[in-house]
Amino acid sequence: MNKSAFLNFLFLSLYKHRAKHIAIFIISTLLIFLLSSMTFISSALQQESLNTLKGESDFLLQKMRSGQAVDTPIAWVDEIEKIRGVSVVTPRIYGKYLLPYDEKYFTIIGVDFFDEQIVANLKKLFLDLDIKSFLQKDQMIVGEGVRAYMKQNHYDTYFNFLTPQGEEKSVSIYDNFSHEGNLVSNDLIIMSADLAREILGVDEEEVSDISISVPNEAERDNIAFKLKSLHFDARIIAKTDMQSAYEKFYNYKSGIFLLLFILSLSTFMLILYQRYAMVGSSDKKEIAILRMLGWSIKDVLKLKLYETLFISIFSFMLGIVLAYVFVFVFNAPLLRDIFLGFGNLTNNPSFQPVIDGGLIASLFLFFILPFVFAVIIPVWRIAIIDPYEGMK
Repeated sequence: MNKSAFLNFLFLSLYKHRAKHIAIFIISTLLIFLLSSMTFISSALQQESLNTLKGESDFLLQKMRSGQAVDTPIAWVDEIEKIRGVSVVTPRIYGKYLLPYDEKYFTIIGVDFFDEQIVANLKKLFLDLDIKSFLQKDQMIVGEGVRAYMKQNHYDTYFNFLTPQGEEKSVSIYDNFSHEGNLVSNDLIIMSADLAREILGVDEEEVSDISISVPNEAERDNIAFKLKSLHFDARIIAKTDMQSAYEKFYNYKSGIFLLLFILSLSTFMLILYQRYAMVGSSDKKEIAILRMLGWSIKDVLKLKLYETLFISIFSFMLGIVLAYVFVFVFNAPLLRDIFLGFGNLTNNPSFQPVIDGGLIASLFLFFILPFVFAVIIPVWRIAIIDPYEGMK
């Protein structure tokens, strides 16, 4: 068959049945858009979490009591530093400050501003950070969610905290984190370690937990055993365990949505199959006429295959593009709350583009193949009928 004549008839057929094709195109695009959006959100959150963990120490040590983490004696730091293979041991002050009446919280981190490494890291985030000026009075650096909450409650330049003793502590707002890091820093507050102790009620002889760095990867299992052997009530959390927990968490949420997508796609393909299996008399006559004009079964199937591929591929591409714009340009309003949750401070993150080519290819095949089979099989069953039977 002449190639140009075939293509001409192909586009004429697409135009003739445009109402049916447009409906299928819109539904297909919507399905791909939803699944791609959730995939992009999950990938972006995982990547952000893993990037954050890269800067963390290899182990965290916490004291446990009745299955709950409690403040850790600072004397444990000296014991850990004596273990051969341990390079850096850092006591940490942090905790959640529960807001009265709102059932929300701030995450407070106390920083030792006399630690050169910590100060160097902070200066990378805040180019105009003047440590001397910052320490002249009680001040803090806050995340965007914290800043928005404080402004909403008329605290534009400071916030009044309540200590565990019921005393009011006024702390000035020095600066806030940039929007780019909002996924991690949204509910975060950084202040001096002494101020954090006072607000969180951490005793001078205790810390929240202890971070431990072990440069030699081959020694980490042995070091973990030695750390656990120091105290029966100590819990050791490895960085690899935290990475695995993040991956499982986001994969679990995206997996639930994937299951719903599979059910929706299966239903759509079943409807599509029934639509072509119960083809009307006009469609049967069209195929019969083509057969009588000399078209082979192969030619008829080729025509329907090209129609199907044209619709499915363009709907897939449009769905992916719309999902990319929705997530990485508009930051996925509404859908992002499925992953970020609704419970704490309002978060308006800036998702950084993360595209998994293998995942997109798998999604393409998973979508295209059922689509093609749902159309071609019913058409083949009609095309093999005798043309004169199809005209009845």
